[in-house]
Amino acid sequence: MSELALALIADYGVPLLFAVTFLSCLAIPVPSSLLMLASGGFAATGDLTLSSVVLAAYVGAVLGDNSGYWIARAFGPRLTNWLATRPRRAHLYQNAQTFMTRWGGSSIFFSCWLVAPLGPYVNYVSGLTKLSWPRFALWGMAGEVAWVGIYVGLGYLFSGSIALLANLLGDISGFLVAFVIVIGLGAWLWRMSHHRTGKSTPQSHM
Repeated sequence: MSELALALIADYGVPLLFAVTFLSCLAIPVPSSLLMLASGGFAATGDLTLSSVVLAAYVGAVLGDNSGYWIARAFGPRLTNWLATRPRRAHLYQNAQTFMTRWGGSSIFFSCWLVAPLGPYVNYVSGLTKLSWPRFALWGMAGEVAWVGIYVGLGYLFSGSIALLANLLGDISGFLVAFVIVIGLGAWLWRMSHHRTGKSTPQSHM
């Protein structure tokens, strides 16, 4: 995958990076993080301009986030059915709901970069629940600064180790998503236990 990413960036450059970051924010399975790393590496060698790489990745990500939000607002029930058709999509969508319930508006910011696999689904959840668009847009723009800055910056600084970086960051991201799932499941079990305890408490009789 890393060799293919390098070849694609070498051939198509900045326009491809824009398209890939845009599509990734709609839950389309494309290697956006890997291509950002590769683009940063090409910027370090002078084959691409760093400012163009950053701008293309950032604008693509922001437009993708907002497109996902408005698609969800416009086609809520149909989108929910589409998300439920594949077990992996449905699982990530449920995790995104849990994450957003737990962290509120800041979940948009963190889902852009800290738990990036949940990002597109948080966008959809935000639209489905009709979260205020200015609030969504501002949190998302801030989060994409971190996402683009981290991946393009690391690719630029460590241009000779793109494949190693991609694997390492993928492992970290997967661990963080699993951690969020565990926290959400624990919170749900605690609420269920608390609810059952309240129901089983006998009431005193006069």
